[in-house]
Amino acid sequence: MSPDSQLLIRRLKAAADATRLRLLALCQRGECSVSELTAVLGISQPRVSQQLKVLCDSGMLQRFRDGQRVFYRWPTGTACTAELQQLLALLQVSEPQFEADASRLKQLRGIDEPASRATALSPDAHERLLHRAMLELTVTQSVGDLLDIGCGRGRLLKLLSSRANRAVGVDIDASARDLARNELLLAGLDNCSLRNGDMYSLPFDGKEFDTIILDDILATAARPVEVLKEAQRVLREGGRLLLLQKMTGVDLPVLRGQLATWSHEAGLRLKPARFVPQKDPVWLLAEARPAVSASAAA
Repeated sequence: MSPDSQLLIRRLKAAADATRLRLLALCQRGECSVSELTAVLGISQPRVSQQLKVLCDSGMLQRFRDGQRVFYRWPTGTACTAELQQLLALLQVSEPQFEADASRLKQLRGIDEPASRATALSPDAHERLLHRAMLELTVTQSVGDLLDIGCGRGRLLKLLSSRANRAVGVDIDASARDLARNELLLAGLDNCSLRNGDMYSLPFDGKEFDTIILDDILATAARPVEVLKEAQRVLREGGRLLLLQKMTGVDLPVLRGQLATWSHEAGLRLKPARFVPQKDPVWLLAEARPAVSASAAA
């Protein structure tokens, strides 16, 4: 048989097990750690790890490390082929056992869904204006694969995930990543992922993302030009950087001059900034692109 047919057989065999189906259903709702999966299923960690290995070997789950923990999630990006999407789509998410597992996962994370939705921080007027400005920027050009550097609780991931092929948030704060995972789990967003990462050395190969948000990090960065250069490293040709900076305690003329200088030194072409709101701005939002594309340079 052809390699494609052999892969299909491995995937069908991997899915033909009640425990592995439960693992697939849990990871469809969001990325889960090994300890969470073990607690939800109520079986030993070695057995869970064995079943996870079968699913990963068949390409039906992806494994990654975040700090001291290992997480599993559905494949994203190029790893999630159309054939695999069709196979995973056969999973009946309304299965009572899957619903019970999802409820147990929320309990483990301390999420009381009705209460969490009622007490979740609602965006204030300034944030709503910022969200509108961000959405307007995605109308003229698709988001593609999105990276949010300094994502915090993942608010922008939630806002833009429906317009992205995949959305990845990077933050050095483990507690912020955990909060973001809870927010994404409640929102039912399965194309989002969180990673531990240093803005000076991102945990990605080159040219992986079409849109990169530098989320309120440049003004406090010790080496902002290096941050911009590192973001460019993982930016695909034709992609763009969205520079977002909160204005609290920042002198506007000084910040504008700094952004222009940093962008020039990093080899970026900076478009005029937008201010949100225009009067007494709270946020600055600017778009930057590489001054010379790789193809033009060649």
